[in-house]
Amino acid sequence: MYDNKKELLDKIRLGEDSFLEFKDMRYSGSRVTQPTRQSMADELAAFANSAGGVCVLGVEDSTREILGIPLNRVDEVERYIYEICNDSVTPYLAPVVERMWLPNADGDEVAVVKVEIARSLFVHRSPGGYWHRVGSAKRLMSPEYLARLFQQRSQTRLIRFDEQIVHGANVNDLQPELWSRFQTPRTGDERNVLLAKLGMARTAEDGQVKPTVSGVLMASKDPRRWFPNAYIQAVAYRGSTISTNTGPDPYQLDAVDFGGPLDSQIAGACEFVVKNMKTAASKTTGRSDKPQFDLGAVFEAVVNAAAHRDYSIHGSKIRLRLFADRLELYSPGALPNTMDVENLVHLQSSRNETLTSLLAKCPVPDTLGANTDRSFLMDKRGEGVRIILDNSTHLSGREPEYSVVGDAELLLTIHGS
Repeated sequence: MYDNKKELLDKIRLGEDSFLEFKDMRYSGSRVTQPTRQSMADELAAFANSAGGVCVLGVEDSTREILGIPLNRVDEVERYIYEICNDSVTPYLAPVVERMWLPNADGDEVAVVKVEIARSLFVHRSPGGYWHRVGSAKRLMSPEYLARLFQQRSQTRLIRFDEQIVHGANVNDLQPELWSRFQTPRTGDERNVLLAKLGMARTAEDGQVKPTVSGVLMASKDPRRWFPNAYIQAVAYRGSTISTNTGPDPYQLDAVDFGGPLDSQIAGACEFVVKNMKTAASKTTGRSDKPQFDLGAVFEAVVNAAAHRDYSIHGSKIRLRLFADRLELYSPGALPNTMDVENLVHLQSSRNETLTSLLAKCPVPDTLGANTDRSFLMDKRGEGVRIILDNSTHLSGREPEYSVVGDAELLLTIHGS
């Protein structure tokens, strides 16, 4: 937004509006004193909660005079902005900060700092509350407006969350080797058309084609650039509890964070279980190995967690906990629609239709092929929960348990054999 000097100067002459804010900078010793941290956080959060915008630091708001920032203060000002975005706004903001030269009233070039905030997928709270942009000013949201905004930016929207545009991303962030695998021999569409058909990109209001949430999760090398908690955290514990009182041996046997595209996360998490679970040997009718967990059930559980978690919940990740007697899998988000844990096995509902469609096109990796009779990661028949329950019960004699933790996580507990 306002990417060249002339465009920005023209906008400054016109004054503040829904997309533009000015701030003069004041200092005391080595500290920035004006604008205050709270004021700055409120302004930037208001942009993120609205349609995005630009704040130019070093311009007086009432006179539109370009005052500039002393060169020895520019680093300090930039650090000040990043600290505010990280520490004073929840969930945190990812600003685009640019240093620019602009002419002041005397025609001398002075330094300013341009801070661009994209329209966010989330609703942000700053120290003053929940703000949004109305014309050239910020306004506190009414309870009704706030509730509506949360609804619009959640999975209940007509455009599902996984279909929404990631405004801070570019289609070039989607790697050709990752999106081209969804092409078929008969597909002759050029990149943007194909991405749009797959639901991995959409045309934004400015006419540019931008990645969707599904596109970033399936075709970028590191989705955590935009969704810091879009990964699977796996930990194997020595005992049956999370306790450090295990003597000289470490209480964690293994711990890995699996990032990358979702299908890579799924493969990594399943291989983690294979690597760390126990295998018992039986010699009653010749030697046979009895695994601690049914790997077909584990496969279905991890796929379901990655496919159906609520990616609009900013601060949560999938957590896989492997204990001596059980496996726990936490997936962010309560059950969608009218589902509850009692009817999970009977009803089928998908929070992320585009994601599930893409995962249904991903072949099962060779490393997991022996653990499932599926050819592709997802199955549209809705048999996953039944497989988890039946296979695990047959192996261990105890039925797995689903529960909702704090209305924000779905927990699956699979008991070991």
